[in-house]
Amino acid sequence: MYSPVHRARSVTPMSSDIKNLIPTIADHNVSNHMSHSQSFSGGFNPKNYYNSASGRMYSRYSPGDWENSNKSNFNLSERERSFAERLRGDVWRAVKSTDTRTRNRQSSNTKRLGNRVYDITFWKGELTTECRLMDTEIDNLKEHKRVLEKALSDTKGPLQTAEECLLQREKRQGIDNVVDDVEKHLSKEVDIIKRCQDKMKRLVEKSYIQLKMDRAAQHACDKDAKDKHHAQGLDDRMHQLRNSSNGLGFHPGIENVDNTLSIPESWIRFTQENIARSQKERELSERLRGEIDALLRACANEMWSNYNSVNNALNSRVQQTQDAKNKLQGHLARTANEIHDMEKAIGLLKKAIHDKELPMKLAQTRLEERTHRINVEICNDPVMKGLQKEVHEIRESVRYLKDKLRSAESALSRLMKTKATLEHDISVKENSLMIDSKYCLGMRKNMPMDPKIGPIFNMPSMAY
Repeated sequence: MYSPVHRARSVTPMSSDIKNLIPTIADHNVSNHMSHSQSFSGGFNPKNYYNSASGRMYSRYSPGDWENSNKSNFNLSERERSFAERLRGDVWRAVKSTDTRTRNRQSSNTKRLGNRVYDITFWKGELTTECRLMDTEIDNLKEHKRVLEKALSDTKGPLQTAEECLLQREKRQGIDNVVDDVEKHLSKEVDIIKRCQDKMKRLVEKSYIQLKMDRAAQHACDKDAKDKHHAQGLDDRMHQLRNSSNGLGFHPGIENVDNTLSIPESWIRFTQENIARSQKERELSERLRGEIDALLRACANEMWSNYNSVNNALNSRVQQTQDAKNKLQGHLARTANEIHDMEKAIGLLKKAIHDKELPMKLAQTRLEERTHRINVEICNDPVMKGLQKEVHEIRESVRYLKDKLRSAESALSRLMKTKATLEHDISVKENSLMIDSKYCLGMRKNMPMDPKIGPIFNMPSMAY
């Protein structure tokens, strides 16, 4: 019966297991099957016969040799046909076995290619998702860094204003140049702003470094994703190839080429490490954004609180200075009135002293004229005693009035000095009022320190 022969798929002759695929016959020594044909000439020995016609000697076989030769050829033919028949059976089984093994191996590798494409697609998707999340995180961190840099720049105005207020208050004069609550709060405000600036600068530098780390992690994931995209396309194309596909060709020795750089375990671990690195940097970036948000809010609240404290101290100081000025002006007005009254009193004293001249002249003239009496008429009579007493009284009155005049003039001089002191102190208070109310409070009106309207509330929302 005819046995169909199936065409086997091509098998590389150098395959290591090809010998195991070919069934063998029982007798491996083919020479045994050829022994009779090879011994034909030696198995029959011709004899020499004389040919009388030609007169020559010829070698001739006997009829028995001829019969034996035919039988030997018949037997050889039977053996060779039997061997060939067995070999054909072995060949058919070898073709079937190699064909089945080749198809199974090809199907297994095709399935493995499909699984490989699935694995590559999965990890490429994970990498793409991580790249997208990291891209969003980088944008958020860049926005926080921009807001932080703007907040840092915005603190330059308040710091300059606080320092300018301190410099302006150095222009206070005299007794008003005191270390009051305003100066203490202003100094504290300068320290707070500088401390906040230092913290912001550190976070800006930290944000710059974190952005570099984020971009590095994103670049690693992106490069890994691109490599997997290339591998996915190649393996997917290989997965779609069939025996009937175009572009197939022999590549002798390619199975011995090993240019691999990884194994499945290290391949997965490499991608997992890239994703874990990106997730870690993303977590650090989110934490840094939280630190930026907390710092901006803390600085805004602290600066706003101290800003209110400075303003309250300034308003209180301005009110105290204004009250002192008003009191000084009241004292100045009363002092001026007293000076006016004292000048009148001095004028009255001078007039009174002047008015004593004529009575003194009169009394002394009387006494002098009465000294011209003669003889017994020069009598120490009551008139003379009265005139003498009058002169003494007038002289005592003038001395008394002059003492009062000197006291009044001295008091007037002190009043004038007091007036000058009051006027100077009032001018000092006016200078202090101008510095505190006009310059300091005027400059501080332009400081947008209210955290409710500050840039902190314009920051993008965060998802932790």
